[in-house]
Amino acid sequence: MSRCALLARLEAKPGKEEEVERFLRGALPLAEAEPGTRTWFALRFGPTSFGIYDTFDTEAARQAHLDGPIAAALMERAGELLASPPQIDRVDLLASKLPH
Repeated sequence: MSRCALLARLEAKPGKEEEVERFLRGALPLAEAEPGTRTWFALRFGPTSFGIYDTFDTEAARQAHLDGPIAAALMERAGELLASPPQIDRVDLLASKLPH
């Protein structure tokens, strides 16, 4: 079971909601290319609120993801797309149910 995760919350600037959605959808191939990223989800909580939730087997894999291309691209475009800096929380998984 993956033990490490990240939960990133993103608030789009007014008028930038669709661009944030496109950015998140476009990041999927980058996540798929990361061998240490076990699961990756792009989320929409509401009209302007988005998120990313991903899991990792090790702290090293989680850190590699934070140092990788998705995080770099997000930080590069944050000022343009987001109303505030992304809130990125490191979380520890206690239990999960995934398909076998």
